[in-house]
Amino acid sequence: MARDDWFRNADWNAEIEEAFGKRLRRARDKSQYLRIQASCLAETYPTVALCLLEQYFGLGEHFDIAQAYGDKARALIALKDCDGALASYEAALERERQYPKLKTHAYLDYPCFVAEAKLESMYARALEVLTTNRDRPMFPIDRFRAHGARALLLYHLEGEEEARADARLAMAAAQEAKSGFRYHQGVGLVRSTDDEFATRVAALAG
Repeated sequence: MARDDWFRNADWNAEIEEAFGKRLRRARDKSQYLRIQASCLAETYPTVALCLLEQYFGLGEHFDIAQAYGDKARALIALKDCDGALASYEAALERERQYPKLKTHAYLDYPCFVAEAKLESMYARALEVLTTNRDRPMFPIDRFRAHGARALLLYHLEGEEEARADARLAMAAAQEAKSGFRYHQGVGLVRSTDDEFATRVAALAG
């Protein structure tokens, strides 16, 4: 690993932890390094990620707290702590409301998690989050996730007819070959539709 990537470890063991700790103790902005490293480990080493985030939050106020809550939610999902993940996503959204200059993908990650995990008691809230943030999706992948989650939620709340239009918009976004941004045409495209989420959305699209 390059010297500049010491806080982006994809693996974790005693040796890596020791090396990370040594660099962290010498770092001026410890909070950012803790959060980024936690983000890299959220799905694969969720317990480690949560420990790093606990240190991060213990350092006080930081500009990227909303993102830290999103990272925490991903770690809790990996540990199958649905209630904790939902609370973390809510905390991320609340932080964005308080400090709107820094936005995250919590507005998409939250509804997609609810739809994928089939947390029916949270469907109405997840749909509310999407509706509140309906103007935010910029890239095809964002539109695919937003419309896809909305379709799955609407299917259970209002029926197949209401859900089908959003499902078709989601699948149309999945087929887009350009981002629409002049200098970044290949950014934010849907790379795969092989997972369960996409399969359920495609079935609704017909």
